[in-house]
Amino acid sequence: MKKIYVLLASLVMMMALLVTGCGSSDSKPTATTSGVSADVKAIQDRGVLKVGVKVDVPKFGFKDPKTNEIEGFEIDLTKALAKKILGDEKKISVQAVTAKTRGPLLDNGEVDLVIATFTVTEERKMSYNFSDPYFTDGVALMVKKDSGIKDLKGLDGKKIGVAQSATSKKAIQEAADKLGIKVSFLEFGTYPEIKTALDAGRIDCFSVDGAILFGYLDDSTVILNDRYTPQQYGAASKKSNEGLAKMVNDTINDMKKSGELDKMIQKWGLK
Repeated sequence: MKKIYVLLASLVMMMALLVTGCGSSDSKPTATTSGVSADVKAIQDRGVLKVGVKVDVPKFGFKDPKTNEIEGFEIDLTKALAKKILGDEKKISVQAVTAKTRGPLLDNGEVDLVIATFTVTEERKMSYNFSDPYFTDGVALMVKKDSGIKDLKGLDGKKIGVAQSATSKKAIQEAADKLGIKVSFLEFGTYPEIKTALDAGRIDCFSVDGAILFGYLDDSTVILNDRYTPQQYGAASKKSNEGLAKMVNDTINDMKKSGELDKMIQKWGLK
């Protein structure tokens, strides 16, 4: 009888270990039988890749008022990722985002990715997965030609317009502190609002990444030469979607190696 009890006890322990192993959780996405992760498979089953993009940044993501179509470098990149994930670049659903809304839209799952001049920072990497950079820029300053302002020093005591939740404010404030000058900031929801404020004289300067500013350059304005704090753009996804993040990163790096990414950049005059 004693041997039987020992045998039964051993069987119970083995069953407990099996149950524990089956119930354990792993933060990494599990692969499906097709070899793709569960998060990527969910997108494939849905049949459309949902991406947050800019619609007010010429050459990156801009809604043409004549055609009502959104076009730009980041839209082409979105199409390339849809082709990789779904086999068809047309299987995308784009949603307009701003610097303030792009994070929340990722958080609540309304979009799978954000490809919207989203600068990679150590702080942001704590909340989202970012791909390796697909474009590098720097914060710049746009002023009225007749202002006489030639550099950041010329903005001492002046007001600078920036986008809400953007990195521009921090970059310019740090540069101003080093120069020992005082500047103030006025935050806006969209880039067109900032340009309108500059034209109306409500602010003395429009500050954001240089490539974005070039989309708003006209005969009355000038972009100053200096650049502050390199801004590297990455494709962002939810922290839990590690399989998607890996596929996006691999695709972007493959496009870099093949030269396809450079061709896109040159196509939109961003080189």
